[in-house]
Amino acid sequence: MPDSPAGPPAPPIPLAELLGREELGLRRIAGPDHADLLWVHTSEMADPYPYLLGGELLLTAGVQLTDADTYVARLVEAGAAALGFGVAPVHDTVPAALVEACDRHGLPLLEVPRETRFAAVARAVWRLMAEARHRELRRVTRAQQALATAAARPDPVPAVLRQLAVQLEGRVALLTADGGVLHAAGGRPAPDAQTALARLARVVAPATPPAASPGRKPNPSSATDTRGGSHLFAYALGGGQGLVLTLATPRRDSGDHTVAGIAVVLLSLLTAPHQGADAAGRSAALVRLLLGAAPQDVAPLLGDGDSWTVVHARRADGAPADPLNAGALGTALGSALSDVDRETVRVLLPGPHERVTAQPGWTLGVSERVPVTALPDADTQASRALGHAEATRTPLTAHRPGAGGLAGLIPADRAEAHARALLAPLSGPLPETLRCWLSLHGSWDRTAVALRVHRNTVRQRIARCAALLDMDLDDMDVRTELWFALRERGPAGYGGPAHGR
Repeated sequence: MPDSPAGPPAPPIPLAELLGREELGLRRIAGPDHADLLWVHTSEMADPYPYLLGGELLLTAGVQLTDADTYVARLVEAGAAALGFGVAPVHDTVPAALVEACDRHGLPLLEVPRETRFAAVARAVWRLMAEARHRELRRVTRAQQALATAAARPDPVPAVLRQLAVQLEGRVALLTADGGVLHAAGGRPAPDAQTALARLARVVAPATPPAASPGRKPNPSSATDTRGGSHLFAYALGGGQGLVLTLATPRRDSGDHTVAGIAVVLLSLLTAPHQGADAAGRSAALVRLLLGAAPQDVAPLLGDGDSWTVVHARRADGAPADPLNAGALGTALGSALSDVDRETVRVLLPGPHERVTAQPGWTLGVSERVPVTALPDADTQASRALGHAEATRTPLTAHRPGAGGLAGLIPADRAEAHARALLAPLSGPLPETLRCWLSLHGSWDRTAVALRVHRNTVRQRIARCAALLDMDLDDMDVRTELWFALRERGPAGYGGPAHGR
């Protein structure tokens, strides 16, 4: 078959759709009942092979038809999709030899009645192609909007994969460089399809890339296969991390490749390392810290390092966080310095917290602005603020430093000494539980939410505090004194909040 150029800017037309146009009066009289039509071509040559591109509905009146078997064999070799034979003016009926040849070679044969002009058939095909193109554009547009909306969610990578599975009605998975499944959506394919997908992934992103050599072709960006009626695809993502998107769909519809391409672009952006030109400075700061440099000495290498804000965040839907959505959150807040500690994401922002805004799908706790030497205290503040936000069901809570007032009339050393003496009987999680309980006005349920423990645990701890301190915690004067002492003792006095049961 001659080399075929790229197809027309429209999806192929199923033969059944053309046969369904009753005004044409077309009738299939031989060959299979299915074919995809890309073009319409008319020829009365004895051998039109050199002039065919493949995918044509070839129309002829049989002017030079002498050897039906050779004629049909050459059409099939050229990749023609179907043959339309016009009755009259040369032949009154379709020659029986042509019918037999089309059945033998598997080429659909259509009878074109004498009242139907070839131009009408061509016009009908192009009209069907225009309608199909319009449907495809609408479908791709809807899919693009749905994928873009998914990419804006708090968990963009899993959300995009779920939406892609819906759009293509199949199984999608994001594979790591070593072949592990990072995220997946849709029904699980058969074992042989999974094996084939893993092989396709190695084709587009081999675990050990071959050494570069002159003339060596780069790895393909995509690969396809079929297994047991499933259409399989693998796409290499950009970003240099070796990630691969795999798809298994029950059919291959027009526009699927375009929709998958949109998802590949989005996933490449979402999974790429979010680092700018200052990445080298941050790496240098980490090296110096590991080698024993003081935090205040490496702070300038981290960027705008005069002051820092710590943000703690958890998914509002309770789902666990992962490095991908943690990175996406950090980017939304304007920082590449993010980390995941179990279900909590921690983001370090250079500058004040006034620029931190609520993020859809997240609950945030924000520390006050501190120098780099006070980051441990800021981390505790952010953790407490996050607990308060969850307890009060607010999307963002910022730590509010004390305003001074009467506490400012007492010398700091005397206030701290009094606080330590008063709270000396409390240890472990008790001081933080008491502080949180007082900050939430004695609410058992809100304190349990903030500390992520059971409400009975809160009751037991507060009862233990009352017994050890030998104080009536229902007394407002007692609560006021304890609150003052807990604030004067400071977050570093008991190592931050205590979570767990």
